[in-house]
Amino acid sequence: MAREAFAEPGAAPSMAEIARRAGVGIATLYRDFPGRLELVEKLFRHTVDDICEAVGRVSGDTPGEAFFNWLTRFHADGAREGPLASLLLAESANGTPTVLRDSRSRTIAAGEPLFRAAQRSGEVRDDVSLGQILDGLAALAGVDNHPDFPGALIRVMLDGLRPPG
Repeated sequence: MAREAFAEPGAAPSMAEIARRAGVGIATLYRDFPGRLELVEKLFRHTVDDICEAVGRVSGDTPGEAFFNWLTRFHADGAREGPLASLLLAESANGTPTVLRDSRSRTIAAGEPLFRAAQRSGEVRDDVSLGQILDGLAALAGVDNHPDFPGALIRVMLDGLRPPG
């Protein structure tokens, strides 16, 4: 319920609203999460766990196809969870929250084998890092696509990862 509440456009649900949607008392919610920041961190970590675990579940006829399928999954999850990352940044008083730095490192480590295999097969250019690719996808997740061209910018970016020629 909390994930859906935070996913709504412009959402900044209160703890009371989250408790109401979950059908629990506010005291129960605060017992598990002392504040909204802790709840948002938990939701964000769960999404990163899913993205990292997806490395072992993606398929493709070639290493490049598997890598691009994983990037598509990363983007879809990232677009859905972008508001959580924004909330983490907004609610953190000390710069970039540790959970964001740790999550980025974990995601890169998880995706690196797919990325390297796609590069070795010649399906992904070798002048870009996985961190740069993931940062680019995360940035594009915040860009509204034109309704007539959903996902167009992501396709352009992914196509740009293929070696020329």
